[in-house]
Amino acid sequence: MVKRSLKQRLEDGTVIVAEGYLFEMERRGYLQAGTFVPEVALENPEVLKAVYRDFMLAGSDVVIAFTYNAHREKMRIIGKEDMLEPLNRAAIRLAKEVAAEHPTEEALVAGNISNTNIFDPENEESKEQVRRMFAEMIGWCREEGVDYIAGETFYYHEEALIALEEIKKAGLQAAITMGLMGENVLRDGYEVEESCRILEENGALVTGMNCFRGPKTMQPYLEKIRSSVNGYIGALPIPYRTNEEHPTFFNLPDGGCSCTLPTETTFPTALDPLYHNRYEIAEWAKEAKSSGVRYIGLCCGASPAMIRSITEAVGYEAVNSKYSPDMRKHFLFGEDETLQQHNKDYRGKA
Repeated sequence: MVKRSLKQRLEDGTVIVAEGYLFEMERRGYLQAGTFVPEVALENPEVLKAVYRDFMLAGSDVVIAFTYNAHREKMRIIGKEDMLEPLNRAAIRLAKEVAAEHPTEEALVAGNISNTNIFDPENEESKEQVRRMFAEMIGWCREEGVDYIAGETFYYHEEALIALEEIKKAGLQAAITMGLMGENVLRDGYEVEESCRILEENGALVTGMNCFRGPKTMQPYLEKIRSSVNGYIGALPIPYRTNEEHPTFFNLPDGGCSCTLPTETTFPTALDPLYHNRYEIAEWAKEAKSSGVRYIGLCCGASPAMIRSITEAVGYEAVNSKYSPDMRKHFLFGEDETLQQHNKDYRGKA
């Protein structure tokens, strides 16, 4: 089958997009929490390929090159700027290798740029520094032949606009998603729906939100975005139970924790008890789709099982849907007539 572009896939229906490599790599033991730099692309490439593959086979139409935080500022902080270009190119090449393995239609490969953490709306030099950082990463993406650029987790509108400008200069399509913190507006004062409208008007193929917020505290803003823009909406929340009092995972408490945590909050390494289960994620995916979201996935904390639940919830079948739960043969909870009746009778006491 001829590989369709992102635009073609969006025209045809829902596009599933798995992010969350950062937390998944830390969970597997191949990335340091805190610095959160994806050195795994060079140090353990087979591990990165396995994660790419797991999410793709769970239903993701896109393999996003794991270059989140692989920008010059982060590499400077850890003293490894000499690794910057090799890391970016390696992450893209590994993504392309895995994308080509898809058994029915080759997956899309997205380059990835993100918040730089040095953008200052009052400092023109910082803006030029950010622009240079984006330009070099996007240049490597273009040379390596990505299908589009995913620009994500921007909490300043103007930084996102700079990213979009550089993507357009490179002649690539852009999916730009914003990270909305607890103030409920972007840090330079823009409402998120206003930001998305401007980004769409300036040529972004997809606009929307990712990270920071779980489904419950992201969905109301997705509906505002839908009423403000005409194009494709993207939504990639975190799979944690954020709420009105704690709309992001940065300050999400765990009232049942009995130990002293190394940081003031559960973020980033003690969020485990605060997960949504895959069925809650599936219900949100249905809601997001019905509200007009076409580019759907999860961000930090995502697992392949969760991505598969989204894939199936929106009406698709993943390659690995053959491993989706089927309790009919379970010794306690199954209904197969050949199962032992005394076990089935015992299920409520187990």
